[in-house]
Amino acid sequence: MNIQFEAPDKVNGLMTITLETADYQPEVEKTLKDYRKRANIPGFRPGQAPMSMIKRQYEPSVKVDVVNKLLGEKLYGYIQENHIQMLGEPLPSEQQEQLDFEGGQPLVFKFDIAVAPEFKAELTGKDKVPFYHITVDDKLVDKQVEMYQARFGNYEKAEEYDPEQRDLLKGDLRELDADGNVKEDGITLSEVSLMPQYIKVDAQKMLFDGSKLGDIITWNPRKAYPDNDAELSGLLKIDKEAVAEHTGDFTYQITEISRFIKAELNQELIDKTFGEGVVNGEKEFRQKIADQIGQQFAADSDYKFLQDVRAHMEKKVGKLDMPEALLKRFMLQRNKDKGADFVEKNFDASINELRWHLIKEQLVNAQGIKVDDADLKNVAREAARAQFAQYGMSNVPDEYLDNYAEDMLKKQEYSEGLVERAIDLKLTAALKQVVKLNEKDITLEDFQKMLKD
Repeated sequence: MNIQFEAPDKVNGLMTITLETADYQPEVEKTLKDYRKRANIPGFRPGQAPMSMIKRQYEPSVKVDVVNKLLGEKLYGYIQENHIQMLGEPLPSEQQEQLDFEGGQPLVFKFDIAVAPEFKAELTGKDKVPFYHITVDDKLVDKQVEMYQARFGNYEKAEEYDPEQRDLLKGDLRELDADGNVKEDGITLSEVSLMPQYIKVDAQKMLFDGSKLGDIITWNPRKAYPDNDAELSGLLKIDKEAVAEHTGDFTYQITEISRFIKAELNQELIDKTFGEGVVNGEKEFRQKIADQIGQQFAADSDYKFLQDVRAHMEKKVGKLDMPEALLKRFMLQRNKDKGADFVEKNFDASINELRWHLIKEQLVNAQGIKVDDADLKNVAREAARAQFAQYGMSNVPDEYLDNYAEDMLKKQEYSEGLVERAIDLKLTAALKQVVKLNEKDITLEDFQKMLKD
């Protein structure tokens, strides 16, 4: 066996592996003998079929399997032993010649290898990177308090519709004909829910202002929702395709008015929000909210910091010489169903991500960052906590978080992202101690605008 690797331009490699018959034939013979022991061939007792028959039937496929296995072992073993930083996977070379498995001649395999460019990515105290502290002001706390009040609010019965409130109406809906009479065989519905404040057209919305229980309002649903067939089909309980057949007026007789009342800011609301006995009084409540917002802002600040580290390092490292032709071939192989146009359209973005991956890899190694099971579990717990928070559940017991986190870690679609998140968290913490931070205070509004820009 002979293995040669050439990369004259440092990034486009050609690996040539030459296999002699003696390299693979002993394993082929061993495998065929095992086949003979297990073969169930009519006319012969198990294990007694002639070896010539076994070879004739199985040797070609066995030889291919053995050679492919040996190739994989030697190819990846060579790459590992010689510390070749390969991008993607080896590709059959365009220089590959036809192989003859039956002629007894050496088998010569050629693979194109995309090699990572050589460069140095390092950060020191001389590198200055921005770090933004997002300020938590009373306005933000007030907004969060109001959100909790709304979350735990409830509806109460009212006598008159108030357009300034979140009033919910229930009533009977009847379709009218051109003369203003109830249309024969028209739409007639009972207990139809309606929130007039969400009507798109002011002229139709204002028809409900000041209305009381029992009042009958004549209005036009098509004019109220001129561009929303889905809204109309839901209101009228018909298919979207039938909406165009009902463009006239309707009456709506109010049978119930429910007014949304925000929860009072008291200990009951505080206990519902954070659990009984965890926070006492409005002052602690507001401080707890401020602390939560601060924790979220700290994560946002760290996220922006790593973005700025990336921008700083990409500028510092500059353009890297990439094996673009090989990488395009690799991308096309991975996206056969999407074709060459997809590869061309997304290639530059993929190269940018690859460049950052290579830079980050060096930074991670320089800081000696390792991720263990405890790191992954902590990241999964925080991801679970964030998901529960989206549904207004801010005091989820630890056992639920642990179970949810364990389920996430078992699923591959989550686990890879969690590993990257754990690496990013450790890298961010480490680099904040390495570089010189150009610290700045910033409002949430300005911070969000900066991210958007």
